[in-house]
Amino acid sequence: MGQSLVVKNLGEEPYTETWQAMKKFTDSREAHAPDEIWFVQHPPVYTLGQAGKVEHLLTPGDIPVVHSDRGGQVTYHGPGQLVCYLLIDVRRRKLGVRDLVTAIEQSIVQLIKAYGVVSESKREAPGVYVDGRKLAALGLRIRKGCSYHGLSLNVDMDLEPFSNINPCGFEGLEVIDMKRLGIDRSMTEVREALTDILIREIGYDTDPKMILLQD
Repeated sequence: MGQSLVVKNLGEEPYTETWQAMKKFTDSREAHAPDEIWFVQHPPVYTLGQAGKVEHLLTPGDIPVVHSDRGGQVTYHGPGQLVCYLLIDVRRRKLGVRDLVTAIEQSIVQLIKAYGVVSESKREAPGVYVDGRKLAALGLRIRKGCSYHGLSLNVDMDLEPFSNINPCGFEGLEVIDMKRLGIDRSMTEVREALTDILIREIGYDTDPKMILLQD
């Protein structure tokens, strides 16, 4: 499909501000508007998905809690984590929700494999895992035939805040990041590599003229 794609690097932005911008984009986008992929890092925040249960917030302390409209349970976002929001007209691309979830998960699996680490997805517990430890989480919302929210990949971050929740609603689930797996790469390198893989997995035209990068 020859539809162009806009890829934006937003730097560090508050979670709520970015979430509201995604909703506004989705509600106001025109039928022929290009899809967009937003990369961002958030200051420390816990987010609860639509089905999120507050009992999975064990000791949040001073970290703010936001009730979001994404799918999934509770997770943590913070510096050193690459968050990728996928604003895709799934109806136009003829993608089912499961198709999109699989494309996201396989993109991360391929990314990590390129660095020599084997990972896997679990159908019953969306995300990507290495030896049972969660490396990446995902949660989506479909609205008016379009997706928003997306994935979070732990690159090199303080993992301690995850011990104050049941990550994704699973008691005792261990969380890991790329640095602790021996993958010492910059955020820029990881972002660029993941962009290339996502473009292929979702099925965009790989002609560079069709990919609009905005920093």
